[in-house]
Amino acid sequence: MKTPDLAANCALKLVCRPLAFGVMKDALVIGASGGIGSALVAELEKRDVRVTRLSRSGDGLDVTDEASVEAHLGSLDGEFDLVFVATGALELDGRGPEKSLKELSAEAMEAQFRVNCVGPSLVLKHAVRLLPRDRECRFAALSARVGSIGDNGLGGWYSYRTAKAAVNQMIHGGAIELSRTHKQSICVALHPGTVETPLTEKFAGGHKTVTPEAAAQNLLDVLAGLTPENTGQFFDWAGEPVPW
Repeated sequence: MKTPDLAANCALKLVCRPLAFGVMKDALVIGASGGIGSALVAELEKRDVRVTRLSRSGDGLDVTDEASVEAHLGSLDGEFDLVFVATGALELDGRGPEKSLKELSAEAMEAQFRVNCVGPSLVLKHAVRLLPRDRECRFAALSARVGSIGDNGLGGWYSYRTAKAAVNQMIHGGAIELSRTHKQSICVALHPGTVETPLTEKFAGGHKTVTPEAAAQNLLDVLAGLTPENTGQFFDWAGEPVPW
């Protein structure tokens, strides 16, 4: 698992983008009705990729329920060059990110883990059979920079941070196993930036935001520039590695 040269990677993406999407024919987007998910679908279709969409609102998929994940992914035939998990939530059941330990609750933490870690993990488990073994394939899941332990200088947001840190570990470990059977696989966690969606509108603060459309373009460009040597890593929207 090699960290790319960042300067070279930017130039590399410009070269590899048409190549990567020239051979990418089919993609599966989980969470396709959300802000980022729907933008990913639109951008993939602009790049002449056939897209299969799955979401809670459109198909009844509940990524936190293994029976639901198994049934929906089990109904799919063929192979996908890209499986992208675009699910996630910052606020659940009216509970936003904690500002202090006093606000921490087991219920809120469990809910965050179900949505932000268990969900993508179950999708990865049941998506393995849909990934080709004879060519490059990509599995990507949305993470967040606040899930980085090394980059955490503020504290707070305990449940969301730990759930995202957990999904990062799941992606890293899953990438190792996947590479044994899918030699050309690229399995990564991605930080999209602060995207202008209902998930972030109350918590953006002074952070620079980006539209879902721009986020989708950025994330797909990053994926196009990666190689199997980069599997198991965590990248931001600009293609730069994020510390664990």
